[in-house]
Amino acid sequence: MKRNWKKIIICVVIIGACIAVLGGLTCLGVNIYVRNTVSERILSVEEAADIDADCILVLGSGIKLDGTPGKVLTDRLDKGLALYEIGASPKLLMSGDHGRVNYDEVNAMKNYAMERGVASEDVFMDHAGFSTYESMYRAAAIFEVEKTVIVTQKYHLYRSIYNALSMGIDAYGVASDLESYRGSFSREIRECLAIVKDFVYCIFQPKPTYLGDVIPVSGNGDLTNG
Repeated sequence: MKRNWKKIIICVVIIGACIAVLGGLTCLGVNIYVRNTVSERILSVEEAADIDADCILVLGSGIKLDGTPGKVLTDRLDKGLALYEIGASPKLLMSGDHGRVNYDEVNAMKNYAMERGVASEDVFMDHAGFSTYESMYRAAAIFEVEKTVIVTQKYHLYRSIYNALSMGIDAYGVASDLESYRGSFSREIRECLAIVKDFVYCIFQPKPTYLGDVIPVSGNGDLTNG
């Protein structure tokens, strides 16, 4: 009887190891595919100036307790503003989390841009950009974005561009890595798993948490104030 239990345990361990290896190879394969698919769409600020995009899509990140952008988000905003100033697009779309009364990424982002001279009507806010996938889905469905330059840190650009392409958006990206960030390694690990998750989402395209009325990004950004 003990011998049989040993055989069962060994079989379970072997099967578990095989599943883990298969899962790891699948994750690696999807990551390689996604990164190779979009790598040539990552541009410099100067290259992006000739894209003639509908908007510059800046993705949200953490804000401070005082409601102002954190370091990662500040770097995204500064790179987005550089693109705006060089003429990559006349519109900015700030997409982030405003799912709670006391947590508002998008107004922090718009205020930051306006304090640096951007006209309010040029800045749109997507208050329900709760994830990268939802930001891209809503960019296409709500804001009718057809061509965009996405701004985020480079590790995050591959998934962002891939998601946008899957939604029918002609997307390019500019990396906002202005320095090394604390916790970069753990972010890279999480991103590998997130790429697999969004790869599946892009196949089935589930609806985001919220949709709503169409607000073309070609119009007045003040329609998104709130």
